[in-house]
Amino acid sequence: MATETPQPAAMAGVNLRRIDSGAPLRWLARGWQDLRRHPAASLFYGACFAASGWLLYFVFTAAYPLFAGLTSGFLLLGPVLAIGLYDLSRREEAGLPPLLGPTLVAWRRNLANLGLFAAVIAVVMLIWARASMVIFALFFDGGLPTFGDVVRHVVTFAQPEFTLIYFGVGGFFAAFIYAIAVISVPLMLDRQVDAVSAGIASIRAVSLNTMPLALWALVIAVFGAIGFATFFVGLIVLIPLVGHGTWHAYRDLVEPAAPSG
Repeated sequence: MATETPQPAAMAGVNLRRIDSGAPLRWLARGWQDLRRHPAASLFYGACFAASGWLLYFVFTAAYPLFAGLTSGFLLLGPVLAIGLYDLSRREEAGLPPLLGPTLVAWRRNLANLGLFAAVIAVVMLIWARASMVIFALFFDGGLPTFGDVVRHVVTFAQPEFTLIYFGVGGFFAAFIYAIAVISVPLMLDRQVDAVSAGIASIRAVSLNTMPLALWALVIAVFGAIGFATFFVGLIVLIPLVGHGTWHAYRDLVEPAAPSG
């Protein structure tokens, strides 16, 4: 459980808690409860993620290295694109109807800062997509690969240099995005703080709760792998589960705002 003693964050007004390593399981359980309470709206967002994956596949199917970079990069945008899921949980928590319509424009609550944050992540995504193509060109033997070629080589570890470099570089990008984004978007949505302060608070949350948030990152990575393995179909359910769970992670990690006045 989260302790009651708040930890100072990087900016005034946001205090962080220390949590235990069992918290990710509770976040999943609460996320599942939210998904069951408003399945249509939640699954709509999951279907949008899956449809985006299918679109990228059919557009870039002849250039798998670019497809791999763009698709995994697209998932890096997940913390921003899942804002509607956060808002569904926020609205239910506040006693408001958890309707799909209002969540589609939830970004209006803090447009400038959410837009800035999304732009930063988009730039990182494009850098990773380019880096992915370079890694394939330099380290993957056997010509232009297909999806099956890459899976076979990764599973059998047939090209260890390629596998280690690809996942090492990709892991660096993913860890950076995760550190600055794990609670920053819910924080910007809920408190309307600026993007820089939210990112710093997210990094501090990771530093204070390294083990539980590493476990949460592992859950997200496993769900992402399942999404790829099921040709994005699994994302229809898994994305809402992670999105709602992330809202509850934010609630556990950040002390409630002090009453004004």
